[in-house]
Amino acid sequence: MTATTPRFATDVITFYHPDFWDLPSADAVRDLALAQPERFWARVMDALVEAGVTGIELTFAPGDIESALRAFGSAPAFRRELAARGLSVVSAFIADSDAPGWRDGASLPAIVADGERRAAFLADVGAELLVAGLPMRTTFGTRPPFFVDAAYMTRMADIAHAVGEAVSHLGVKLAFHTESNSTLWYERDIDLFMALTDPRYVWLCPDSCHIALGGGDPVAVARRHTPRIALAHWKDAVKPIDVELTIDETVFTQQQPYMTELGTGIVDWQGWADAMSRTPGADTVLIELDEAADPVAALRAGTAVARKAARP
Repeated sequence: MTATTPRFATDVITFYHPDFWDLPSADAVRDLALAQPERFWARVMDALVEAGVTGIELTFAPGDIESALRAFGSAPAFRRELAARGLSVVSAFIADSDAPGWRDGASLPAIVADGERRAAFLADVGAELLVAGLPMRTTFGTRPPFFVDAAYMTRMADIAHAVGEAVSHLGVKLAFHTESNSTLWYERDIDLFMALTDPRYVWLCPDSCHIALGGGDPVAVARRHTPRIALAHWKDAVKPIDVELTIDETVFTQQQPYMTELGTGIVDWQGWADAMSRTPGADTVLIELDEAADPVAALRAGTAVARKAARP
């Protein structure tokens, strides 16, 4: 893949499955992490070490920036705790649930300030990537209809430029994730947004699974946008989503049956690995496994698939 062996990473969501915690529900996991953040992070870090995965992407609660600060008091302290185990933060993901909305009335100053706050944490913890997504689509058939057109994408590009420029002063890159049922899902969405944004300030974080769920070709997307890929999410898909999902707070759960562990779905991993080897983000392989019941085993299996795909 590269001249040196890439580091393997994963999203903290990998560790959200209740079975991993011997708890009855996702709510119970969140409650535990809120009450005992040190215990939450100790278990996550121990599992990462056991799996041989050294990088993490922070995300929405309970594995978010605020949780790390509650557990360790500061970004430098969190960084030291990770480093003692040979671990590091790769990136942080901005989730819609805990950030100003890009489409529905939030002011640009609030959006930029939120990005700067997260970027400051990343700089202090030794990471360089802030990952964002574009707003979700609306359920097909909703009236009045919402169109992902040139005017909409131009507004999104303007916001992305403002945030990307602001966080660049902190040494952080802003990269956009290709989430299913979002306005950055189809190949056409990605191409349009990339065409409208300045490559100095806006990067791409393609997700192989989500692109495939939209009927797209993840490898083709990666090859078209190679110079702008700062990070990628390695994830497999069963098949494209073949129904119109209701886009509400349950949409992520509705998507789950279409996702699968690496090597058991439709993604061309050899093609993907080859494309990734040519990107600026080639030194990190982020295996994404949403809520794995046995995250250590799942991560080991995923890294094995990635290693095999990267062999010449």
